[in-house]
Amino acid sequence: MPSAGPGVQEIRVHAGSEYRVIYVAKYKAAVYVLHAFVKRTPKTAKSDLAVARQRLQALLRGRGHDEKA
Repeated sequence: MPSAGPGVQEIRVHAGSEYRVIYVAKYKAAVYVLHAFVKRTPKTAKSDLAVARQRLQALLRGRGHDEKA
């Protein structure tokens, strides 16, 4: 999911409603879940992408990276 940041992936669950989990799994230490939500429209809301981007940036700062997400 490049729109959320480098290395970010998405899991889609179709179970009555549409569920999404946005995560990063490029580090040995852990899989970091950035955001999980119920998708109510065909297009992912900008606010949901913004939450994932902000959490990715916080993760990168915490890991000592200078990358922009």
